[in-house]
Amino acid sequence: MSEVPRPKQERWGTRVGLVLAVAGNAVGLGNFLRFPAQAAQNGGGAFLIPYLISFVLMGLPLLWVEWAIGRHGGQYGHHAAPGMFARMGRSRWLKYVGVFGLFTNLTVAAYYCYIESWTLAYVYHSLVGTFTQTDPKHFFDSYLGANEASLSAVPREALCWFLATLALNTWILSRGLVKGVELAAKIGMPLLLVFGAVLAINGLTLGPGDPGVIESPLAGLNFVWEPQTSGLMNPSTWLAAAGQVFFTLSVGMGSIHCYAAYLRERDDITLNATTAGSVNEFVEVILGSAILIPIATAYLGLNVVQAATAGGSGFGMAFTTLPTLFNNWGAFGPFAGAMWFGLLFFAGVTSSLAMGQPVVAFMQDELKVRRAPAALGFGGATLLLGLLCVILYPGGAFDEFDFWTGTFSLIIFAFLEVIIFGWIFGIDRGWAELQRGGDLKLPNFFKYVIKYVTPTFIGVVLLGALLKPSGSWGDAVGSLFTSGSWPFDPGSVIGKLLHTGATEGNFDNGEITHVGVENLSRIVLATVFVLIALVVRRAFKGRDLSTRLLAPEGDPKP
Repeated sequence: MSEVPRPKQERWGTRVGLVLAVAGNAVGLGNFLRFPAQAAQNGGGAFLIPYLISFVLMGLPLLWVEWAIGRHGGQYGHHAAPGMFARMGRSRWLKYVGVFGLFTNLTVAAYYCYIESWTLAYVYHSLVGTFTQTDPKHFFDSYLGANEASLSAVPREALCWFLATLALNTWILSRGLVKGVELAAKIGMPLLLVFGAVLAINGLTLGPGDPGVIESPLAGLNFVWEPQTSGLMNPSTWLAAAGQVFFTLSVGMGSIHCYAAYLRERDDITLNATTAGSVNEFVEVILGSAILIPIATAYLGLNVVQAATAGGSGFGMAFTTLPTLFNNWGAFGPFAGAMWFGLLFFAGVTSSLAMGQPVVAFMQDELKVRRAPAALGFGGATLLLGLLCVILYPGGAFDEFDFWTGTFSLIIFAFLEVIIFGWIFGIDRGWAELQRGGDLKLPNFFKYVIKYVTPTFIGVVLLGALLKPSGSWGDAVGSLFTSGSWPFDPGSVIGKLLHTGATEGNFDNGEITHVGVENLSRIVLATVFVLIALVVRRAFKGRDLSTRLLAPEGDPKP
């Protein structure tokens, strides 16, 4: 039985718009806040070795695989992961792997839009001079409701900015692919690069004669990139590098699949994917390491910065330290603050739009909902989930969403998709799909990397996330042999499931505790996953997805 010819579908307006949109999806807050601190805490310059190896053996192959899966699914009229994976084999369970591509985007958007709203609020407060009169640390805690006695107090200003940011995302999504997502990327990405370059140049040229400078910013840059070869022998360094590659490229989410689905059958994917990945790496490695830590070092000293990044994140410094430091830049200070947070905002909005597009596309393709109502549906679902992160941020709901959906779910989805691509769809078919129409011909070496090396690499990362010990891996192995126990780190998957180190219950004197918030968040996330799976089941019920693909003219392909 043949399919009915489909109506004309949306396409990207320009190749530049596509590359900027995909690069914008990858370029996010982690490029500027997470990467420099991760590098500094995991071997400095030596961190680049496992980082680049992870990029070549895991990051790039995953990018190519996701572009190939997306373009292949798009030829059948599927622009979201469930339909794409259903077309990769005859097993009915394949479409449920695609549930991750909806679940992850929706739940990550819920808390990511919240962070995005902070940056927009900080643009405003930088311009009006709030941080010349108010301590940013106190402002940040008050803004998020962390100073309230109850873990469930509503931070009113934060809620208002969140609603405004979510409304902006929803409006852009409702405008369509070319006039919405692509246009936003064409505006946001160049501005991000300009703002980043201005801040980096101003920061790195600070000298002893500048007001408030106590140390060269180059000492901060050296702190990030001074090679510490001992880190190469530490498994945690390799896990951190692989995790950063996952985090920064936005692989394992379903958004890249969606963007690639709007390509034509013979449109290039190898060069597009490699270019988008390279733009992300430039922003992360060059700009990401040249702003936050060097500027903070110039005004605070290296010792203070080292202590502040001990947790492997520059998150706190970005919102609680840098706004004050910009006051040393005189009349340019408020504009520098606005540029810094504007940079973060544009990085965030191009990423959150990529999260919304697969959800909107699924409702359009499979549920036959028009674009505007589909965008409103995404906005409404994100609002409901986001309110949990806004209201219960002090209790840890935000962190739970981030870990289970922004980290663990990504690894699971990426592992499953590369197995399906190489072993169920078949590496020969997959390789042919990948190379078709490619302006960049990949070496055959990567055919075997995709089938064998990449899934093994991801499997090791997954195992590391499950079993991460509280101390060194060597000590943990020794403990296993001597006492028969494994000291799980509270941040490991198993450690989190067991609430390692926690002594409280779900409630204390009628008030919900941190453990209670964590359990509530997990119940909500599990419920969302099941509900999406049920919607997917209903959308594809009774449909035969084993039919052959139609050519544009409506004739079946041989």
